[in-house]
Amino acid sequence: MKMVSWNVNGIRACVNKGFQEYFAQTDADIFCIQETKVQEGQFTAEYAADYEQYWNYAEKKGYSGTAVFTKVKPLSVRYGLEENHEPEGRVITLEFASFYLVNVYTPNAKRDLSRLDYRLEWEDRFRRYLLQLDEQKPVIVCGDLNVAHQEIDLKNAKSNRNNSGFTPEERGKMTELLESGFLDTFRFFYPDQTDAYTWWSYMPKVRERNIGWRIDYFLASKRLAPALLDAKTDAHITGSDHCPIILELGKLE
Repeated sequence: MKMVSWNVNGIRACVNKGFQEYFAQTDADIFCIQETKVQEGQFTAEYAADYEQYWNYAEKKGYSGTAVFTKVKPLSVRYGLEENHEPEGRVITLEFASFYLVNVYTPNAKRDLSRLDYRLEWEDRFRRYLLQLDEQKPVIVCGDLNVAHQEIDLKNAKSNRNNSGFTPEERGKMTELLESGFLDTFRFFYPDQTDAYTWWSYMPKVRERNIGWRIDYFLASKRLAPALLDAKTDAHITGSDHCPIILELGKLE
């Protein structure tokens, strides 16, 4: 099974930059996107005729939003965490026979950290939600988690310490989540790989020089480790300020 996750930073803009070609080329079983920035009726994915589609739209126009395309019809679909609703369109959960898939776009703490307290509270709710799911069957989480977990996960760790996405508080929440029973699948395969990033600023020459952050992840319940085959980043794909990431799995019991 092949899964892809990509923060497209606006699906309509990304379509004009090669999204459809990449979507067709990867031929994923499940393809998740974040930051769709569309409302219901604003975008139609005709190219995904072979897929079931599930969209979670933010109430605010041109903001946030998530979607999942899957060749395998899920047993159930849920939008949001505690309630089956998410005003910012950040979470979609699909239940399959042997696992849950959670597609997430984690709130940003903002440059001035004005949303850090909300972000940390959200992290606690999200972790509780995942653990509740994990009690029933294994969980795979994918999406833009808006945090570079370790110093190896961004280019300039020293100068970014205490910046949004690399504060001790945000990194601590990621550690807490992993220690509660999840694997960072990329680091499972490539624990020491440097210069492996998934997001780059739009500032001039930043991407060309690979001055990036790894903030997009596939996490998996630890008991899924035997089924993991590979985790990759498609850093050469430039339709967004993020690149797609890929998880390949064998048979799930």
